[in-house]
Amino acid sequence: MKILFEKRKSTSVPALFLVPLFSFMVSLMLTGLVLIIFGTNPFSTFSAMAKGAFGSSNGFSETLVKAIPLMLTGLGVAIAFRLKFWNIGAEGQLTLGGVAAAWVALFLSPSIPSALLLPAVLLVGCLAGALWAGIPAFLKTRLKVDETLVTLMLNYVAVLFSEYLYYGPWRDPKGYGFPGSAPFPDEAWLPRIMGRAHIGIYFAVVAALILWVVFKRTRWGFELSIIGASQKAARYQGIAVERNIFLAILLSGALSGLAGASEVTGISHRLQQGLSLGYGYTAIIVAWMSQLNPLAIPFVSLLLAGILTGGDQVQLMMGLPSAMGIVMQGLILFPMLAGSLFTEYRIKFIRKQPKAACVEGEA
Repeated sequence: MKILFEKRKSTSVPALFLVPLFSFMVSLMLTGLVLIIFGTNPFSTFSAMAKGAFGSSNGFSETLVKAIPLMLTGLGVAIAFRLKFWNIGAEGQLTLGGVAAAWVALFLSPSIPSALLLPAVLLVGCLAGALWAGIPAFLKTRLKVDETLVTLMLNYVAVLFSEYLYYGPWRDPKGYGFPGSAPFPDEAWLPRIMGRAHIGIYFAVVAALILWVVFKRTRWGFELSIIGASQKAARYQGIAVERNIFLAILLSGALSGLAGASEVTGISHRLQQGLSLGYGYTAIIVAWMSQLNPLAIPFVSLLLAGILTGGDQVQLMMGLPSAMGIVMQGLILFPMLAGSLFTEYRIKFIRKQPKAACVEGEA
């Protein structure tokens, strides 16, 4: 018996739902084994995490706080991954978006009308994220430079640049020596809807709906899907592959930049330590768990945000390290990556035929 992986001619709809569900169940089993090794009851731990993340209004609002940047960066990463452009730089694009938004709020606010200040802050944050993503996009489309390493390295540049600013020239002289810029004007604050959760959740949901329409109902979305499937086939059909990739990656970076701008205007109201918490890396897990489907990304982001928030509760109630939430994310990612294989390929069993016996006297 010979086992082969055969590429599906069309995406299996049942596989799109069953494979992620099965992969998530496998990840829960693996996490349960880790908890048993630590001498903890897995069911009690999962219950404590669920109560901490969703069992109270305060816990749910903190889950939303973490879900908002995950949704926006997850959408950005999903756009790039659809084109087989491996954008690992959402963390840096988020950070630059927050830095640019802070620059407008801190230094340009006196010259901008109050009613336009918040839109200007968010718009410049989007532009900064797009420009930061445009660097690897340009290198990829023009010079064929591998985007994985470039986007990863640019993360460190963005994070270190932001640290230089709030530790150095942008540090608030009235901040008693703590690293961080001066507070933004009230006009540059995003309104909040529950606890610390802000209206950035609306931006993420609307962006997910728009992207779904673009991918499913527009010519540009159709062209992007062809490019993602085969750049050679796209060129045969007269599609401008490099131009479309470049524009799509700019959009990808803009969404991550919006996530950073939303963080500084909706949560901290200043540029300070805590902007770069790994949301851009977790967005990779969000995108793969969602099968790159924009409509699934908000729900998956909420789930992973709940795991992060619940991890804090596990530390308090179960005596486990708070990093358990991050460990669970890793244990979710690997089964999801393995499971994604079965959405594109199917297993085919081929029975080996016995060799025909040689007849005596036959040439």
